[in-house]
Amino acid sequence: MSQIETSLEELLLETKVEQRNLIVLNDDFNTFDHVIESLVKVVKHTRIQAEQCTLIVHYKGKCHVKTGSYSELEPMCTALLDRGITAEID
Repeated sequence: MSQIETSLEELLLETKVEQRNLIVLNDDFNTFDHVIESLVKVVKHTRIQAEQCTLIVHYKGKCHVKTGSYSELEPMCTALLDRGITAEID
């Protein structure tokens, strides 16, 4: 393998490692409408995306709502937490 191929492979690996998932978890106190509106405003989902994610959270217990770097997802996670929605970065 050439030096360029090795460097490219290392760069791709680093890029994959940096990608994280923003996860929203189910709870017993937030309404569907609150979670939907929060996903639209904070994560910039369309209304349909937010509705689908909210149903997945309800029936499966959690849903991966966004992929990105930690620095992109951290403010979104904090904003969701501030709205009382249980969220984490995986």
